[in-house]
Formats: sequence, structure tokens, C-alpha cells
Amino acid sequence: MDKWNGKVAVVTGASSGIGKETCRHLVENGMIVVGFARREDKLQEIEKDLKGKLGTFYYVKVDLCSEENILEAFNWVKRTLKSVDVLVNNAGVWKQSDLLGNTNDWKQMFDTNVIGYTICSREAIQIMEEIKIKEGHIININSVAGHFKIPYMKDISVYTATKHSVTSITENLRELMGMKGLPIRITSISPGAVETEMTEELSKLGVNKMLKSIDIAEAIIYALSAPQRVNVAEIIIRPTGDNTLSFIKNFV
Repeated sequence: MDKWNGKVAVVTGASSGIGKETCRHLVENGMIVVGFARREDKLQEIEKDLKGKLGTFYYVKVDLCSEENILEAFNWVKRTLKSVDVLVNNAGVWKQSDLLGNTNDWKQMFDTNVIGYTICSREAIQIMEEIKIKEGHIININSVAGHFKIPYMKDISVYTATKHSVTSITENLRELMGMKGLPIRITSISPGAVETEMTEELSKLGVNKMLKSIDIAEAIIYALSAPQRVNVAEIIIRPTGDNTLSFIKNFV
């Protein structure tokens, strides 16, 4: 990670879970990290906790459903820190809503999980191109739900549709960077169930084989640490012993 020392990383969904753990790992590795999230009180706690570490933590209060918010946040990063070297698209929403469900739930999931990711990627890449970056990296936190159909869980159907979109968008973005000849690597990290605020309902249902946020943060460090000639395009991470049959039993 020495090559990223002093470089600028933006992490969305930074206030808790995977995002919070990622901010900690990157700051401890000497990066200048800007956390985007809605809950300013949580961001302030992280800022306090990370004082005195090798790197530096800043934050911007951002609603990833608002393009205006996102553009203002990236303008602040560009104006203040002059660069974006790494983007970790982590912010995510899971609403228990099926295909006959609530339209606002659907919109919030797609706006956060898909449109928000794409706007952030576009803005980061524009800055990277503008400053003629020599090495950049965009990491999308995806899900195993973006690779497989899960028909036995109706309340996750729209969420899985957003993650299938992330799988497609991430691969197409990787191809586009290659076609444009830009030195920007693109990675999808697809975990199984992770113990976070978003998955509290799974815990209540008795799902006990779950990953920790640190597991995903360490996968991010692995992808970033690879030499520039290596693009770790996809990482799928599952809890040891995870299997479909035992998972389904929690829902019947």
C-alpha cells in the first residue's frame, strides 16, 4: 500500500459498517480519506477516532440520492484536496420490497445502489482525467446477489436487481477504461451476508453465518495493493460453511 500513501480516497456510505471499516484501513495505510454519508454525527465520531493516524480523514455530508449533493461533494474534494485517486462506492440500501411493493422503496434502492454509484464514478474519473492521474482505482461494493438469482426471497427481488446492475455497470466501466487507455483499474467486490446495520433483519431471522466488515475492508486493501499491471476485476467472498439450503431454512 506504500504507493497510495498521501493519495486521496473517497468512500461512500462511510458512516458505518463496511464504509467505516474501509475508512479506518485506508487512513491507517496513510491515505487522505473523504467519507461521504448522510449522518454527520457518525462521521464526526469517525473523524475523532482517526485523529493521529498515519493518514487523514475528512468528511462531507452527502445524500447519494441527490445528484446535486454528489456534485457539490466532488467539487469540494477537487477544490480542497486537488485529486481523487481512489473511489470506493459502498453506500447501499436494502428495502424489504417485492415486485408488487412500494415505488419509493424501489426508487431509493436504484438511486443509491445504481445511479449514485454511477454518478460518483463519472465525477471521480473526470477529475482523474483532468489531472492526468498515473494510477487510479474504482472499487464497487457489490453482492453475491448480483451474480445469482435468489427466487426464494421475494423481499430481496428489487435489491438483487440493483446488484445485477452493479455487476454489469462495473464490467462495462472496466472495458471503457481500457478502450480509453486510462490507467484506472475497476474492481467489483461481492460479499455474502455481512454483519452491518443493513442486514440486522437477517440476524433476527437466525442467519448466523455472516462476514464482518473488516473482511471486506481487507479485500479492498488486497485489490489496491496489487501492482498496476494487475486489475483484480472481481472478488466474491462468502462465509465459511455458507450454503443455500441452510440459508433458505431461515425463511420457511
